[in-house]
Amino acid sequence: MKGILARKIGMTRFISPETGEMSPVTVLEAPKNSVLQVKTSGKDGYSAIVLGAFERSSKKKNKNQNYKFSKELRLEDGTEIKEGDSISLESLQGVESVTISAISKGRGFAGVIKRHNFQRGRETHGSHHHREPGSVGMCAKPGRILRGKRMPGHYGNVQKTIRSVKVIHIDLENNLIAIKGPVPGSKNNFVFLSVA
Repeated sequence: MKGILARKIGMTRFISPETGEMSPVTVLEAPKNSVLQVKTSGKDGYSAIVLGAFERSSKKKNKNQNYKFSKELRLEDGTEIKEGDSISLESLQGVESVTISAISKGRGFAGVIKRHNFQRGRETHGSHHHREPGSVGMCAKPGRILRGKRMPGHYGNVQKTIRSVKVIHIDLENNLIAIKGPVPGSKNNFVFLSVA
């Protein structure tokens, strides 16, 4: 499994020099990732590495805290990689699609129209049902609101994973990668790219 840590720069469009086709893309900055730790099946019970990216200016005692973004990446047994190695965008050369994991934008407490795309109520004279959720409970049996009922509540700020996202362009010189379509989260949000 290949993977790299990146940061969301923003959205733009990419025009293919070969076909002239225009695609909406999200540009991600992916500098060289440092291998902070190597886990083996003999010692830890599984094979994995811990990657770190975007080094902090101040040095902390814990090496994992020296980086703003760190994440564990599972590996197959027998993969030759050691602590201190670095992983760059060159590892994704030739890859057509990736899986993206990121934290979505937090929107705080939201009503049912914004959170669940409910329809508005009537706007006619005498109606008091404009943005309310409507009936939510039952009578004597079971006499409570069932779990999973779509209601107002916390919206966003959760981890989202999008699979099979097309890679449009890789700029090795500037450590940039262009992904087709939107990517969860706001600008400067940390993103994890992986290839199964």
